[in-house]
Amino acid sequence: MGAYVLISVLILITCILLVLIVLVQNAKGGGLASNFSSSNQVMGVRKTTDFLEKATWTLAIVLLVLTLSSTFVIPRMADVPTVDRSEIQELIPPSEPLPLDFERPAAPIVPGEIEDIQELPVPPDRED
Repeated sequence: MGAYVLISVLILITCILLVLIVLVQNAKGGGLASNFSSSNQVMGVRKTTDFLEKATWTLAIVLLVLTLSSTFVIPRMADVPTVDRSEIQELIPPSEPLPLDFERPAAPIVPGEIEDIQELPVPPDRED
């Protein structure tokens, strides 16, 4: 379970970094590199764009590897301890199931005696 949590946290961090790096980039190639167009640059415009592109590809590959490796450390049902009954279920006394008597007909839905109900007349066109 610990390895699964570790990989899940690493996936989350990788996703956040990937989103931030993609948002910094500009769709037309400007992005962060266009903001540093002054003459005294530490890194050139092209180097910043190369760095962002390499960082994007690296994080995408890391995300792919982490997600594929997470399938091997997912906790399975065999690893999870099974509980037969919860504490609340332990407090409830076991009850005997009601015996089913298929020989006796079910109780009538209408209150009163079943003999009081008369058979409905059958219309003449439906007699067998």
